[in-house]
Amino acid sequence: MAADIGRISELLNATLDPSQHRKAESALKEEAVKPQYSLALLNIVNSASLPTSTRLAAALAFKNFLRSNYVDEEGNYKISQDEVQTIKERLIGLMISSPPNVQTQLGEAISIIADSDFWRRWETLTQDLVSRFSNSDPKANVGVLEVAHSIFVRWRPLFASDELYIEINHVIETFGQAFVKLLVTTDAKITEKATNKDELKAWFEVLDLQIKILYDMSCHDLPPIFEENLSSISQLLHKYLTASHPILETDDDAETSVTDLVKADICELLELYITKFNDDFSKYAEPFITSAWNLLSSIGVETKHDAVVSKALHFLTAIASSKDHAEIFNNEQVLTQIVEKVILPNVALRESDIEMFEDEPIEYIRKDLEGSDTDSRRRSATDFLRTLQVKFETPVVNVVSKYINHYLTQGKTDWKAKDTAIYLFLSIAAQGAVTAAQGVKTVNPMVNVVEFFEQHIAADLIANTGVEPISKVDAIKYLYTFRSQLTKEQWKQALGPLIQNLNSDNYVVYTYAAIAVERVLFLADDAGNPMFPRADIEPSAKELLAHLFKLIEKESSPAKLQENEFLMRCVMRILVVIKDGASALIDNVLTHLILITKVMKQNPSNPRFYYYHFEAIGALVRYCSSTSAALFNQKLWEPFHQILVEDVLAQLLESSPSETISDNYKALLVPLLNPPLWETRGNIPACTRLLSAVIPRASQAIVAENQLEPVLGIFQKLLSSKKSELYAFDILDSIVKSFEPAILDKYFGTILQLVYTKLQGSPAESLKLRFARFYHLVGARLETGYGADYFIKQSGQVDERAFTQVYPTFIIAETEKLARPVDRKLAVISFTKTICDSQAFAQQFAKGWANTTRVLLSLLANPPVVAAGAGDEIIAEADVDDIGFGMSFTALNTCKPLARDEFPEILNVATWVKEYMVAANQRHGGVIEGFVTQRLPPDQQEAIAQYVR
Repeated sequence: MAADIGRISELLNATLDPSQHRKAESALKEEAVKPQYSLALLNIVNSASLPTSTRLAAALAFKNFLRSNYVDEEGNYKISQDEVQTIKERLIGLMISSPPNVQTQLGEAISIIADSDFWRRWETLTQDLVSRFSNSDPKANVGVLEVAHSIFVRWRPLFASDELYIEINHVIETFGQAFVKLLVTTDAKITEKATNKDELKAWFEVLDLQIKILYDMSCHDLPPIFEENLSSISQLLHKYLTASHPILETDDDAETSVTDLVKADICELLELYITKFNDDFSKYAEPFITSAWNLLSSIGVETKHDAVVSKALHFLTAIASSKDHAEIFNNEQVLTQIVEKVILPNVALRESDIEMFEDEPIEYIRKDLEGSDTDSRRRSATDFLRTLQVKFETPVVNVVSKYINHYLTQGKTDWKAKDTAIYLFLSIAAQGAVTAAQGVKTVNPMVNVVEFFEQHIAADLIANTGVEPISKVDAIKYLYTFRSQLTKEQWKQALGPLIQNLNSDNYVVYTYAAIAVERVLFLADDAGNPMFPRADIEPSAKELLAHLFKLIEKESSPAKLQENEFLMRCVMRILVVIKDGASALIDNVLTHLILITKVMKQNPSNPRFYYYHFEAIGALVRYCSSTSAALFNQKLWEPFHQILVEDVLAQLLESSPSETISDNYKALLVPLLNPPLWETRGNIPACTRLLSAVIPRASQAIVAENQLEPVLGIFQKLLSSKKSELYAFDILDSIVKSFEPAILDKYFGTILQLVYTKLQGSPAESLKLRFARFYHLVGARLETGYGADYFIKQSGQVDERAFTQVYPTFIIAETEKLARPVDRKLAVISFTKTICDSQAFAQQFAKGWANTTRVLLSLLANPPVVAAGAGDEIIAEADVDDIGFGMSFTALNTCKPLARDEFPEILNVATWVKEYMVAANQRHGGVIEGFVTQRLPPDQQEAIAQYVR
């Protein structure tokens, strides 16, 4: 039975009503399995008689349906060929004629189809788009170009590949010529409609999309058609960078005009051209430098201009980085002009900043502190100044220092001037990236950050009265930024006044104080020893926690209580630092955390907040459960068993000896292997951890009850999605450690085939590293029957050339990037056994043998040391926005599995390598020494000799 349009419309409307939402969503799922459901949704989108809200809901449902139901993981259609064809025939025209908010959803739907079908299964798309270009209807052009941009923009982050370049060339051949013609038409229409506000704005929207598409089509290489027309394209870009259309200016200080959007996109394109195609574009660049400079010198301070100011600064930063044009700035007079006309206006506090500080404090903090203001004026101006400083350090520091001193003098009576001085100092003092863990790691040797703090800032930190809140924040932020530059003794003096600022009645001040305290407690030396260990913090922990809970609980509504994740992160950090010292406070702390949970549960709205909230509970469980188990059971079980059950089970299981596994855990296998459980993304992290913990303890039962194939099915499912591919390797590692090769033989080739397929195209760096680690796990387990030769043999079943393609690209190239000592140790063991015992490397891969030895020597230059309990002390940072598993799961680092040392019996890696190589060389009759002489250059021969003899 085909889908019923009337019924679907009713259900879509019901999804907009909170009281009917869940029931309607469930009913829509039933409709979605009926034939022609997608076409029914498109009919609703196309029904002008229906309310816009219904049409928008249908467009959204259509997009979401395609995301899950258009193709399977292999790219095969999940709906009928006829339905696919009809969608493609109708979608472009429908998008062009739809209202803007509907258009956006349909554009994303087209992008989903393009991901699997463009261009080989939808090769008529670009010709179809070109055929709809109009010389008179800007709305039609906007629709067409929105579609084009939604497809072409996918190229921007991709790595180069033959398939990608074939696709881009197809677009250039079928779309490029007509696109350039439309650019000429758009320019003529803008001139023609100069006095007609509505039509002029519509054609400017066309131009803006065309500039975005110029970027899309040029993001990998400069298309020949653009290269041929680069002179006229440059003239057109310059014309609109410098053009003035007062008729299109907006009255609202926060509403960006379409002309500013065009200028911002032009600057972004210019940055690309000067960075990637300097040889071609350099001769056209000079007028743009002058014009960008003039634009920045004359534009207003209103927030509506922020985007164009930021992009223009990015362009000048690219100019300052280029070998051909940087010298234009190498003059003290020019640098003075830059600081005066460009830097100062864009780092100075504006009224809009002060209003945000007062009216939207949490937004001010996020924007100022977290780097979410990548396109802010301050950030962009700072990047420009730092780039100039890298090129011309002494003159830049000299010029900026004059202004710093000038504003410090003014700052004695004007706190805003002092704010500017501090920001300028931060700009020239910090070198390199500001890291989340340690702040500024490298400081400009021409300045003294501690002296500057003592002379100009410390008084603002200490004073209880008479200091502007923003000046307080500047003082705290200064400490926060340069936290790793202060010694323990200096921090002892600063920590008390810093903590005192938690008592401020200003939201931003006490929040910044919490942020800085948390980061200082996180500070550790290279050996992982905290600057402020437990003994330093424990005496004041009770008072600190009580005050932080008081600040969090000031607001009783769920949204307001969860608003400030920085306070909760500070609570979490204190509990992590004091460890089982929290036992004395546990009753009180648990009472607060449970109260917060009960409020949050009504409407969980800030993932960052509840992430840190549950980390705080995780820290208590981790460090205090052995002494307070009864209290935890009494207080936590009821409110939290739904939330924590899976991680608590996994943690209990991991800490139990394998022979003590209860039948309860074996019984978990059946529901754990139930495919629907893995359909909900929120279940994946906890279920993966639990299954990985069960496998080694139930391996005999898995084999006896033929459950290995379902386990491998879960692995395959996880690997198929980018969101879960790394979890697949947790399962795979557990399988390799739990089963002998004889059991895995018939599956291993298929496992490798699936993994190799994922590595094609543009795999994420994290996937490449995880694959390298998996290879080393196999390579190192030689004594159990695995090893490099086993991997090579199984790889040969996929394709006899597969290993020679994978090994240099993913093993040799990625191994040195492994960060954790346990993983680097595993790689050393794997490589050592390979060069000593692999027949394939001895006989077939002489070059591979040499490259393996080279990387092994690199790893041994700083032998990985795995400390006892490695990873036990520092709770890693996680960007909650990137966790990506929705509201149903938040990964807890305080309950995370520790980094496992696969070979704990090997205590000194370098000593083990020497013993192993000497024994292997004797075992093989000196052949390894022979390989060293034949296959390695003299410097490497000398380096490896100490291990062979």
